[in-house]
Amino acid sequence: MNILMKYFEKMKGGGKKTPYPDVFETIWSWVGSFLGIGLCALISQYVLDVSLPDLTLIIGSFGASAVLVYSAIGSPLAQPRNLVGGHVLSALVGVTCFKLFGHIPWFASALAVSIAIVFMMITHTLHPPGGATALIAVIGSMKIHNLGYLYALIPVGLGAIILLIVALLVNNLAKRRRYPMFWY
Repeated sequence: MNILMKYFEKMKGGGKKTPYPDVFETIWSWVGSFLGIGLCALISQYVLDVSLPDLTLIIGSFGASAVLVYSAIGSPLAQPRNLVGGHVLSALVGVTCFKLFGHIPWFASALAVSIAIVFMMITHTLHPPGGATALIAVIGSMKIHNLGYLYALIPVGLGAIILLIVALLVNNLAKRRRYPMFWY
């Protein structure tokens, strides 16, 4: 019984509360995320939809990446290697799982996310939104499925690079911000 009580005791937490960000950090996070996601969406709508309608440049996991690269810029999970590498690697895993096991969606979904996590950990490219990128490859629309491995390049690779370029430009405009903390 004592072991069980200790187990549940851990769930109460006990660490310090996260401090509220100052207005300065909030504004820079807003500017970066607006420009990064906006640029991806703009290119998707006015370039890809017009010339290559089967491609897209915006996926849901980029929203989570924006939180990291524009708001949590000091996190190891937000660094360029993690952003680009984590997304691309996870996309490749997700597409492979869909191709092999797409006829069993629950299995392909679980396998894609789990293998993506392991590969990101092994390659030191852990980026939590990468798990969603792998999942999107399995449960995404027919438009995503039809891309096959191109999904890893467009939207995933190119979109992550656009988010990175905007993060480099915007985060370093502010005197009190520095991005990245490391490249490799």
